[in-house]
Amino acid sequence: MRGAREHNLRDVDVDLPRDALVVFSGVSGSGKSSLAFGTLYAEAQRRYFESVAPYARRLIDQAGVPDVDSIEGLPPAIALQQQRGAASARSSVGSVTTLSSLVRMMYSRAGAYPPGQAMLYAEDFSPNTPQGACPECHGLGHVYEVSEATMVPDPSLTIREKAIAAWPPAWHGQNLRDILVTLGYDVDIPWKDLPQKDRDWILYTEETPTAPVYAGMSPEQTRAALKRKAEPSYMGTYMGARRYVLHTFTTTQSALMKKRVSRYMAGRPCPVCDGKRLKREALAVTFAGLDIGALSQLTLDRVAERLAPIAAGDFSAHAGGETADREATARDRAKRRKVGQATHAAAPDVRRTSALSEEKRLAAQRIAGDLVDRLAVLQALGLGYLSMDRTTPTLSPGELQRLRLATQIRSNLFGVVYVLDEPSAGLHPADSEALYAALEQLRAAGNSVFVVEHDLALMQRADWLVDVGPDAGERGGRVLYSGPPEGLRDVPESRTAAHLFGDAAMPASQGRAPSGWLELRGVHRHNLHGVDARIPLGVLTAITGISGSGKSSLIAQALTELVAGHLGHEPEEEDEATPEGPVIIERTRGHLSGDVDAVRRLVQVDQKPIGRTPRSNLATYTGLFDPVRKLFAATPEARKRRYDAGRFSFNVAKGRCETCEGEGFVSVELLFMPSVYAPCPTCHGARYNAQTLEVRWNGRTIADVLGMTVEDACGFFEGEPAVARPLELLREIGLGYLRLGQPATELSGGEAQRIKLATELQRSTRGRSLYVLDEPTTGLHASDVERLLVQLQRLVDAGHAVVVIEHDMRVVAQADWVIDVGPGAGEAGGRIVAEGPPAQVARARGSRTASYLAAALAGEGASR
Repeated sequence: MRGAREHNLRDVDVDLPRDALVVFSGVSGSGKSSLAFGTLYAEAQRRYFESVAPYARRLIDQAGVPDVDSIEGLPPAIALQQQRGAASARSSVGSVTTLSSLVRMMYSRAGAYPPGQAMLYAEDFSPNTPQGACPECHGLGHVYEVSEATMVPDPSLTIREKAIAAWPPAWHGQNLRDILVTLGYDVDIPWKDLPQKDRDWILYTEETPTAPVYAGMSPEQTRAALKRKAEPSYMGTYMGARRYVLHTFTTTQSALMKKRVSRYMAGRPCPVCDGKRLKREALAVTFAGLDIGALSQLTLDRVAERLAPIAAGDFSAHAGGETADREATARDRAKRRKVGQATHAAAPDVRRTSALSEEKRLAAQRIAGDLVDRLAVLQALGLGYLSMDRTTPTLSPGELQRLRLATQIRSNLFGVVYVLDEPSAGLHPADSEALYAALEQLRAAGNSVFVVEHDLALMQRADWLVDVGPDAGERGGRVLYSGPPEGLRDVPESRTAAHLFGDAAMPASQGRAPSGWLELRGVHRHNLHGVDARIPLGVLTAITGISGSGKSSLIAQALTELVAGHLGHEPEEEDEATPEGPVIIERTRGHLSGDVDAVRRLVQVDQKPIGRTPRSNLATYTGLFDPVRKLFAATPEARKRRYDAGRFSFNVAKGRCETCEGEGFVSVELLFMPSVYAPCPTCHGARYNAQTLEVRWNGRTIADVLGMTVEDACGFFEGEPAVARPLELLREIGLGYLRLGQPATELSGGEAQRIKLATELQRSTRGRSLYVLDEPTTGLHASDVERLLVQLQRLVDAGHAVVVIEHDMRVVAQADWVIDVGPGAGEAGGRIVAEGPPAQVARARGSRTASYLAAALAGEGASR
């Protein structure tokens, strides 16, 4: 590669070996991804697309043309990047891995059919096709109902006190309440005391009567006004609460409104298909004693267990389907008799023949064998706890990337460059071993594996190491070293070398004693079944356990929901409504006790984006842009022109450039090539109109300020505490390389999480807050991890409780208290395996974490 200048790269020249495991290292923001993804992968993709028909190019999301002089000897490339699960509830583990297609073929060609039923095609076993989907729930598996219980969560409130929570907020909700007063309903007695007839009409009526509204009047005054036929404030139209919820969910273009009303739509398994999403005829076909819906609900480990004998030629399990079918049918009938339902055709009285034709035996053995092989790769990557019907919105970015990695391993390609983005993210050290084996398997098959990574253990295993830096942003962008890992030891400029070769020891745990305890009792959530746990207050607590063990279920979901409930507010929900319907949100069951009154505030710092559009940026999110704009508005020039602080916002018409409407760039559509974003021809990327840019503060325009890095801005605003304090915190947390105007869409999950943390740190008060962080070291270089820990320890020193879900054992070793969840994943996890100070947990028997934590405590610190 010669002359790479993408983003912050400074005319980089580098030679990389093919057919090798190459790791790109360096601090966050140093230019690793710009080299691996922005240049190498983008150029490989560009060359491939030159061979694709122009019409087809329009349908493909292209990476664009990298800024590089030349790249020689570049093979075709495949990128496996970190990304959140697709928003559709119809996308699942089975569809991402293509396992579902094979399973549908297996049921179609080798399934046991009821007597007289014609053979079904593979599409008939797909819930995403019209011919396969259950007609009742349209293949979603759930039906949604809006009930009194969902719309009126607290019946002790009056309508005036907003008992009908499902009604719209603000003026619209007040309007509906005023109309009810006009119509003669009592809005000042508790909802539960209203006659049932009145409650039903208010919630469920399909009528839309128009009535006069006397805004601001009491019920008595309204009655008097009606009697004397006074002129109303306006005529209002009533809409029942249920009708409002369904109408809004169906028609609104606002994702926020859709999410809000979806809270009042209770989902339950479809009564026709029992949540299996398929039509009755498809569910009547079995394989190995299970219908396709039941098989998809099993964990991948269980599916492999079930299919292994058939793959080996033992058909007793398949032939035994007759007995299993009868038992399942009997259980189903008993269950339905209990609830007074008629048995439906999804579980007919089947008398299947155990004798399979030779053709079906061959098909069954061949497909089952292929499935078992594919499942083995997923199991080796530590994903055996997932089920095929697990939807992708519920997967972590790390799980999704490993699913796609498993698919590539099975594809048996040769001579390809695989470019991976932190594949170890979200992995426990025990799971990382399987990842290393998978990467080595890809390399052994004759491929080049390029990995952007912070995992020190993977760097040690690499054939070749490319260290980029030395620092982030403008202070990075150079290749400090390119060669075998051992050679990095002699590069004093490298921030990676000290950590890779064990010279930078992290400080040990401070051993603080808890100031109190939060007691969780009988917690049920995902794979947690009646778990009891104690969370200490006033200390730094690390939650450990292998991927899928139940850490996030216990802390990020159960603990935060129960604490939020105690504090009287709902935590922000992880799941969003999809075009097909609201995602079923599982609620935690359990009790919170102990020193609950010692927590006054809950702060959940996750890796969700800080904004979904380029208009949201570092300066606006942290709030530091407000005092900056006030400084500009206070200049003599601004006062003379009567410019207020709003004039210096690129979101307000009076100050922004009208050509690009404050975006700073315009999109140029090229018919057969990726769209090109060019600087705005009017403001040249400044975002503001010429008049606004004539105002300067200390010689700089407002556009100059947005173009500064945090590092530069710290010096520029040194004498202005309102701006300098948040800037200093951003620098201390390792984000000095980011520009103030950096769009939220360009930030990684780890950067977004640290920005949220810095925003919290600047408003931090003394004690009594509970901070919950989910894998805060994801995407962080070892030197950035140290900076992050300094800030977390500072929070604890101020009297707050900090709980981190973490896989980095160097961080866990510095905690005051460790709770290890496991011992395995999925059904094999969900228990508290060990708890106590780090040294105590490191000696725990039966813990998958103990040996790795012991190594970190002993200072053998390169491994995660």
